[in-house]
Amino acid sequence: SMDSTLHYIHNDSDLSTNSSFSPEEERKSKVQDVVPQALLDQYLSMTDPSRAQTVDTEIAKHCAYSLPGVALTLGRQNWHCLKDTYETLASDMQWKVRRTLAFSIHELAVILGDQLTAGDLVPVFNGFLKDLDEVRIGVLKHLHDFLKLLHVDKRREYLYQLQEFLVTDNSRNWRFRAELAEQLILLLDLYSARDIYDYLRPIAFSLCADKVSSVRWISYKLVSEMVKKLYMASPSTFVIDLMNELVEKFCRCHKWSGRQTFVFICQVKCLFVYIFL
Repeated sequence: SMDSTLHYIHNDSDLSTNSSFSPEEERKSKVQDVVPQALLDQYLSMTDPSRAQTVDTEIAKHCAYSLPGVALTLGRQNWHCLKDTYETLASDMQWKVRRTLAFSIHELAVILGDQLTAGDLVPVFNGFLKDLDEVRIGVLKHLHDFLKLLHVDKRREYLYQLQEFLVTDNSRNWRFRAELAEQLILLLDLYSARDIYDYLRPIAFSLCADKVSSVRWISYKLVSEMVKKLYMASPSTFVIDLMNELVEKFCRCHKWSGRQTFVFICQVKCLFVYIFL
């Protein structure tokens, strides 16, 4: 009986997408042969929201923290056992539970592979992007790690949303903007010269004018790396336009702070080498 059940689970059909399961089929969809089934059933039962209210309010958070390890143990072929539980935790009313998942979604993507990530994790990821700042910081800190696992076309869709990270629930949360600048430096390797110029350049210039010096210093490094990336790309019109904009916006700025910004940007990576080529 167990063999026939496992054969039913491991065939090519995607049971997790069928919403018309009977209770018996639902039970079979969570059968696997990696760990004792009773142990997995106990873990899955702990994510029941009603249990969290009556037994332990922190239990859902602990389950969320352990989920990548459980997924790694079971393997991607048994993701159907955890998919419903993951979606339940991702929509949990406690932001600490969602925050825990947000910080580990990039690790789960590595475990599941590109196809399951695109189908099951991307919708959750998109939800986290619109969540509270306490949750958004989780996906922001590992934005590069997650986006690099996506297909190029899917990855480009997030270019339109990067600017939303400039807006936070608390404007004094400068660490959020500093982390954005750090991630943009890494994202330069994932996008074309045109995408960098059209989408990442305006964000970088905005960060260079931030009120907090720590954010500005990271942004200077971002702009210098952007110049280097565009200089190495073809055609060279993007780097020329970027250099002209830097000169007009900062070097010839009527405020001393703007001119100082230009000097700092040049100082980071000896940008004068690119200016006078």
